[in-house]
Amino acid sequence: MASEASPRDVPRPSLTDVGRLAGVSAQTVSRYFTGRGYVGTETRARIDAAIAQLGYRPNNAARSLRAGRSKTLGVLALGPLNYGAASILTGLTQTATTAGYGLMIAQLDIDPDLPTSSPEVRRALDAFLSSRVEGIVVTSPYRDTEENLGEVWESVPILILSGRPQSNHYAATVDSHAAGLLATRHLIELGHRQILHIAGPAKRNESLEREGGYHEALSSAGLDPLPVQRGDWSSSSGFAAGLCTDPASFTAVFAGNDQMALGFIAAMRERGHEAPRDYSIIGVDDMPDARYFSPPLSSIAMDFTRLGEIAIAMVLHPIKTGERMPNQTITPVLVPRASTARLP
Repeated sequence: MASEASPRDVPRPSLTDVGRLAGVSAQTVSRYFTGRGYVGTETRARIDAAIAQLGYRPNNAARSLRAGRSKTLGVLALGPLNYGAASILTGLTQTATTAGYGLMIAQLDIDPDLPTSSPEVRRALDAFLSSRVEGIVVTSPYRDTEENLGEVWESVPILILSGRPQSNHYAATVDSHAAGLLATRHLIELGHRQILHIAGPAKRNESLEREGGYHEALSSAGLDPLPVQRGDWSSSSGFAAGLCTDPASFTAVFAGNDQMALGFIAAMRERGHEAPRDYSIIGVDDMPDARYFSPPLSSIAMDFTRLGEIAIAMVLHPIKTGERMPNQTITPVLVPRASTARLP
């Protein structure tokens, strides 16, 4: 007669068994126990249920991994290092240092339409994970960046800083649509009806949102838009727009950023037209130099440094608690100066 198996003969449930029952990877179950990485609320609940059903008990070695944090965050900055991106990095760096964390930064000025861009992003993310970062902040002006992050979502908390974040992702932003509304409404309230918009690149989130605000403000006032001039955020592209635009076709200009406004003002001055005598102009960003333009430039303040500060708090919260904070949106502020005036 065969003897019954003793309790010692029954295989002990493993991390893989728990993950299989919970519908997640063994790595996710490991993060659940070690606390080294993000595990979402619903996923934690499934793991809890699987642990209870299997009677799984972690060993002391797994528990001891809690002390092995890297105290490092990854920052993937996509796109050119312009004023907004540099300000975000300033906020990220200062706040991470205060919190006792280091940053591993990868800045990729890539064209997202090229087939080589996705492998570059993948290599940067792999480097982060190999260095055991506890969370990742992704700053991107491009649409659909979230789709390129793949399974990294399951590895660590990822926060997206974007001018047009997808609603189902963990994200923070400065509201570029509201910036377009504020700027255009300011010009309308000054009596202007022919308002030109110099927009940023066609496939950039901030550019699309600011242009959308421009159209919404005009539509609400019963006004028609003028053909949009398109630049690339640089002063030279604003200058080019100023050279090819008929001065009789507009009385006011909403430039998508301060640098394009600066170039436009310079071109119009060469043609004998001065702001605000002949036209009004407003930009976006409220760069520190904007108040020293000639004339001092009206602008929409976008607190990108504050966005970086908020981002660190948001990415650390799930690392420490397992829970996400609500998504955050910073509201832009109108800063009127001498470049805008009431229509004579």
